[in-house]
Amino acid sequence: MNLLAKRGDNLNFPSLFGGFFDDDTWSKPLWNGWKSNVPAANVLETDDEYRIELAAPGMEKKDFHVNIENGALCISSEKELEINDEQDGYTRKEFSYNAFSRSFLLPDSVNDDKIKATYKDGVLALTLPKREEAKKLPKKEIKIA
Repeated sequence: MNLLAKRGDNLNFPSLFGGFFDDDTWSKPLWNGWKSNVPAANVLETDDEYRIELAAPGMEKKDFHVNIENGALCISSEKELEINDEQDGYTRKEFSYNAFSRSFLLPDSVNDDKIKATYKDGVLALTLPKREEAKKLPKKEIKIA
C-alpha cells in the first residue's frame, strides 16, 4: 500500500515557499466554525462483496441520492432547514443548508445491477456484490500421480 506523506527536505538553505507549503495551513478552517460536510466513509472488501458505510447523522432516507455515472458510484445529499418563530414581539428566523457529494470509482468486479443501500441510525450502508467470475474460488488440491 502506498501512503501519501509530507515530503521533508534535508536541504540546509531556506526555501522561498518553505513556510507557505510546509505547514498545515491548507487543512485548517478558513474561519471559526467552518467544518467539512463530507461524511467519513468506511470501505470493506470481503470475498463476495464490498461494503461502504457513510456516517451521516441527522439526515433522512429521502435526503440521499445514490447513482452510478461513468463507472463511479456517486452519493450525494442535500438538506435544508428553516425555522420561523414569532412570539411575544420577538421574531427569530434561522435556516441551515447541508450538502455533500462523494464518489467512489467502481472496480470491474462489482455487479452494479445488484447494489443495495440502507439508512439506519445515522449510517448510510451500501452493499456492492461482486460478479460471480470475480469471487475467489476455493483452494483446490491437485494430486500428483
